[in-house]
Parts: sequence; C-alpha cells; structure tokens
Amino acid sequence: MLMVLNVHGFEGIASNQNPIGICNGRVADNLPSAEAVINLYKANGIMRMRIYNPDPETLKALRGSNIELVVGLPNELIQSIATNAAEASQWVQNNIQTYAQDVKFRYIVVGNEIMPNDAAAEFVAPAMQNIYAALANFKLQSQIKVSTAIQLGLLGSSYPPSEGAFSPAASSYLNPILSFLVTNEAPLLANLYTYFSYIGNPNDISLDYALFTSPNVVVQDGKYEYQNLFDASLDALYAALEKSGAANLEVVISESGWPSYGANAATVENANIYYGNLVKHVQFGSPKRPNQPLETYLFALFDENKKEFAETERHFGLFHPNMEPKYQVGLVRIPNADNATSTNAYNATSPNAYDATSTNAHNATSPSAYDATSPSAYDATSSIVYFTDLDGFNKGIRNVPFFFYFLSLLSFYLFL
Repeated sequence: MLMVLNVHGFEGIASNQNPIGICNGRVADNLPSAEAVINLYKANGIMRMRIYNPDPETLKALRGSNIELVVGLPNELIQSIATNAAEASQWVQNNIQTYAQDVKFRYIVVGNEIMPNDAAAEFVAPAMQNIYAALANFKLQSQIKVSTAIQLGLLGSSYPPSEGAFSPAASSYLNPILSFLVTNEAPLLANLYTYFSYIGNPNDISLDYALFTSPNVVVQDGKYEYQNLFDASLDALYAALEKSGAANLEVVISESGWPSYGANAATVENANIYYGNLVKHVQFGSPKRPNQPLETYLFALFDENKKEFAETERHFGLFHPNMEPKYQVGLVRIPNADNATSTNAYNATSPNAYDATSTNAHNATSPSAYDATSPSAYDATSSIVYFTDLDGFNKGIRNVPFFFYFLSLLSFYLFL
C-alpha cells in the first residue's frame, strides 16, 4: 500500500503551475529502498526530486520514472573537481552520462551552502566550469544545468527587502558564480528557512509572519507589501542579485521546510501549516516577481535519524520512514501509482501525527547571525560556521544566532 500525503495544495503538484519537488535526504539507517521511494513519489504526484550525492541505487530506481532529478556534487569533492578536469569528466561519466538516456537530470548542484570562509569556496566556480565542460563533452550541457545551492546568510543586509545586498565577503565569493550562471542561463539555487529566522528572533518576527498566516501587511517596502517572511527573504535575495549585476537570474528554492519536533515552535501543527501554505503560495511568485510559479523543493521526504547536533534536524520529514504521511487527513490506497490526487484540505490537529522516536534530519551548528527581513531591521553581517553531517552532504542550521537557538532548545526541554 502506497501512502498519499493529503496536504491541501498538493493536488496537481507536478504540473507547471505548481512546480514542487521534495528533497530525498538519506542520512538515516531506517529508510525504505530506493525503489519504494520512487513509487512513493509517483503515488503522490511528486515529479521532481533532489538528492545530495549520486547514489547508484537511487539513480537505477529512477530509470524510466520521468521524475526530474536535482543531483548534488558533495562539498568534499569540490576542490578535486575544480583542479582536475579529468576527474570532473570521470564524475560526469560515472554518475550522469551512464544514466542520462533514461534518467531526467535537471540540475547538478556543485556544493551545498558553501560560505566565503570555507576552504572549498574558491573552488566552487572552477568546479562548476569543469562539470559544465564535461557535460559538453558528452553533449549534455543543453539539457542539464549546473549551479550551486546557497543559504541566505550570504546577505549582509535584508531589511527592508529592497535593501537586500550580499556582504562584501559573499560578493567576492559569488561574483564568478553569478557570472557563470548568467552566461549559461542557469538558475541560482537557494535554501530558505523561515523557521530558523523566527526562532532566532521571536521578539521581532511573529510566528504568523513565518507561517504565511499573518492577517495583515507586516512590512511595507515602497510599493511592495509583505505578509510573510518567505516573500520578504526571497525579495531581499532578488534585490541583492540586482545589485550584483544578475537582475534577471532565476532563483530556485532548493530547500524549505519546518521541523515537527525538537525545539520552540517545532510542532506538527506548525509544520503542517507551513508546508501546506508554502505549496500553495509558491504558485504565485513574490511581490517583486509576481505571477511566476517558483520552483521549490520541500525539505524533506523523511525524518533522518542520523542527522547531527540539534533534535529539530531529525524531524523535517513529510513522511515517517515506514512511508506513512506525518501530516495526515486520510490515507488513500492507490491502485495506480501514476494517478494520485488529493482534494482534502490539510488538518494539523492530530495528536498522533508525528513519531518522536526518529533521530535526525538536516544538520548544523551556527554560532552566527541570520538574515531577518523583520520590521525591526535585524540584519546579518557576521560570518557563519557549520559542521557537516555524517556523509558530508546537506549542511546547515542556517542563519541562526547560536545564543537564540540555545535558548529555544533550553526552553523546549524545560517545559517537556
């Protein structure tokens, strides 16, 4: 029996009008097989997937599925790929060209959330160039775009959104990357989490503003009105791109999510509201770029029990490892995995909707600032330090002052 995630807004999810994908992180020891995961995507009409390394079992299972794939080149390989064109060619041959006839590759993501002070930073743009050249050797450069995924801690200012700008260090790091993307008409991928901004500054950022549920305009920025933090953060990024000479660069939201357990505001109810509203909201763009469906990847498919550092990192899954939906209105048997639609609105009132025995999801430790876009003009100008997860793939609790994050964890456990 395949389980369907009945969240209002998922119906028709794979269409051009609702360009949603889900990140398939696998930092866990209790997840279903790759074949079962592909069937789960198809049963829910999810036709875009992000993975963080070219896992052979996943690539084999994707053959003939028509699911579009975003595949990561892990951070620890960036330097060697950048300095050795032959190694880049071998990586593309082994992981892309071998499967390209029957796997629909969409993007190759060279690095995830690399920061200007990271050792790999100077090698990201050269690695992207070498991967592109390798794709060209196999005549795949026109069908597969090469990019990287950033986090919004690169913004040195973000309030109001029109004043969004990259920090000086971030600009030096990003300029060659943006030039490459503009030249090759590839999008910039960005991981955007309103949850971490909210818990970092709950006095100035309301929960409603972070969850898309504010009844009124919170930030007035010239002709633009903002009722949610997601739009304000995204438009701050657009403003920063304009100031960097990349005004028309497309942005893809490569991760966005809300944890269901582990700290302040990390509840099933809040996560259900966030995901449901996010899926509906991105169909319409932002105030700065309206009426443009925004390609968005929900983080993540499963709770991941080997994620490190924070309890919340283990609870971002839309599904439990047994493939039951975490956010359930009703579970539907699907006789045909290619025909799955839901007309039920989401409802996050079930007290049994999560399983707190799972252990981890995304990973991160940040002792630094975050990009807020809040009415109090809280900016992010300091550097951010991260630890990588067990496999060195998806990094980051992003943009959160460690002090505030520590307090949120402390308050959570005090009231258990």
